Amino acid sequence: MNRTQPITLLVCALGGEGGGVLTEWLVEVARHAGYAAQSTSIPGVAQRTGATTYYLEVFPVPLAELGGRRPVFSLSPVPGALDAIVSSELLETARQVGNGMSTPQRTLVISSTGRTLTTAERMQLGDGRTDSGRLLELVKSLSREHHVFDMGAVARDAGTVVSAVMLGAIAGSGLLPFPRDAYEHVVGGGKAPDKVGRMAAASLRGFAQAFEIVRTPREQAAMVSRLLATTTQDAPAEHALPAAIAQQFPPPVQGMLGLGYARVLDYQDETYARLYVERLQQVLAAEHAADPAGARGFAVTTEMARWLALWMAFDDIVRVAELKSRNSRAQRVRSEVRAGEQDIVKVYDHFKPGAPEFAALLPASLAHRVTAWDRRRPTPWALPLKVGSHSVFGMASLRLLASLRWLRRRGSRFAEEQALIERWLAAVVAGTREGWRLGHEIALCGRLIKGYGSTNERGKKNLLHVIDHLAALPGTTAAARAEAIAAAREAALADDAGKALDAALVRHGAPARPIEPQPIRWMKRRPVANP
Repeated sequence: MNRTQPITLLVCALGGEGGGVLTEWLVEVARHAGYAAQSTSIPGVAQRTGATTYYLEVFPVPLAELGGRRPVFSLSPVPGALDAIVSSELLETARQVGNGMSTPQRTLVISSTGRTLTTAERMQLGDGRTDSGRLLELVKSLSREHHVFDMGAVARDAGTVVSAVMLGAIAGSGLLPFPRDAYEHVVGGGKAPDKVGRMAAASLRGFAQAFEIVRTPREQAAMVSRLLATTTQDAPAEHALPAAIAQQFPPPVQGMLGLGYARVLDYQDETYARLYVERLQQVLAAEHAADPAGARGFAVTTEMARWLALWMAFDDIVRVAELKSRNSRAQRVRSEVRAGEQDIVKVYDHFKPGAPEFAALLPASLAHRVTAWDRRRPTPWALPLKVGSHSVFGMASLRLLASLRWLRRRGSRFAEEQALIERWLAAVVAGTREGWRLGHEIALCGRLIKGYGSTNERGKKNLLHVIDHLAALPGTTAAARAEAIAAAREAALADDAGKALDAALVRHGAPARPIEPQPIRWMKRRPVANP
């Protein structure tokens, strides 16, 4: 907040809606809170009833800190220099926005969705109402922040007038540096809550409802921003990419390459990160051959840098334990629940690893025995766990499990994932050499690999089926195969059941996916008891 300039607010209200009372309340709240404020009113017409705009300026520094100095206020609003516009009618809001009063860099707009038809709208033989959707789009496009709701409905529900609702919205927006109790003190006439009159009590109800309507989405947005900021801080930094590696790739690729390299390095070790770079070098060489001038911005290599890193850093029980035991995660949880420094927060993580999760860390020979045993069971085996990550034992358990990353390379799943990645990589390289777009579409198929468990397995099967049957479809051109792969990929992403994918495959001359075999279990019949 600029502490050398006043906060500027324009209030727009139709006749009889209490705009004058609202302005008086705001000035009185400012004085009660110890701030300097000034208001002016500009009478006008609105093609329905009388309409008055009220202009208010509040200096954001308390009088006690000004050392006897007094700010000089303006008498009228200046287009483009308003911090907020508050209006009780949508068309009036759009009128002020259209007059240049609001700017997307500065102005907060609070408006009602309610409409009072103008004379011109009423004169039409048919439906002459102005499209409210267009008015809303105008408000959204020319405001820094906007809060639009039905103020009339809130006022009716509370049994009060719109001015009290507008005051609550202003208070909930955080525009003015006044605490909530300062507003309520003025609306209640300075009386205790249990001693206010019926009209003041109704005004306080309308104030409270509007306050929450505006405050709640602001707090939710602030929480999302904090989470995104925390996630950004937790994310591997782009500068983790060594300069020697960066020099081997063109500038358009380096940003995504840096993120992918840091992710793979954080996931396993430097050797694994080097393998990631070596795989991308194969793609870059193929793209150089298909597009020597780099006219397409090395999009194939860039997409592979993204999706290859995500696949190579596949989720397993070790990765989950490592992420859940990070200090940044504990800080994020405390922030989400708004815990104070002295508050105790208990976090319980629920795990239910099955036989495949444990088999993934075992060599192939042992893993096959474990999974075969699990398939013979009537129901899959799983181990439900409830781990208190806030406790010493719980955190130690997670850290112990996270320390098993060295075992990952020796596990059966690691070998299986690397074999599948190599098949995809070979298809991308071969497709790129044959036709740039073909390679690009195959690279984008990395989007199919997502989630974990059955979702992840289904995505990998879909990708391999597309590669095996569309990437090398006989009797077709590279361009036609690229079109077919793009259609199949989008169909797979749009329909989890896979029906759209099967239809797209058949439409382009490829077989549909095979039906997954389902085991038939024969159960012994219980003996019938003798009557």
